[in-house]
Amino acid sequence: MEFVNKLYPDQDQLAGFLDPASQGPIGMVNLLRFKDKAEYDDGRETTLSGREAYDLYAQGVTKLLAEVGGYLGFVGDVERLVVGEVDDLWDAVAVAYYPSRKAMMDMMQLDGMQELAQHRAAGLLGQLNLETVGMTGDWMAKS
Repeated sequence: MEFVNKLYPDQDQLAGFLDPASQGPIGMVNLLRFKDKAEYDDGRETTLSGREAYDLYAQGVTKLLAEVGGYLGFVGDVERLVVGEVDDLWDAVAVAYYPSRKAMMDMMQLDGMQELAQHRAAGLLGQLNLETVGMTGDWMAKS
């Protein structure tokens, strides 16, 4: 299986995300790879690691998530691969929940998001984002 960590969606991915057919809540699974040292586009000097720069982004985005009715459901460091094979593991996983795709897009337009995005770009080597929707079925029932 081939994978490429990126910072932003390509045109096809964005078009699929903007498709109005899906209206329900989503969980966005973020597989994150951090730079060793943060690198800001404006060339500023920094002593921050990539993870520290991303943490600045995450702290602010958690507040913006709440403004659109979402929340950060899980964050954790990747410890090991249990099943499968990959060349390199991601550093961390975060799962953000949104009431809809529209809510996520609305969040991207909120005041302060551009300021926060600079920390994301400075800290991330790349990421994979997986959009998920709720599943139903007997196996999901709790006993």
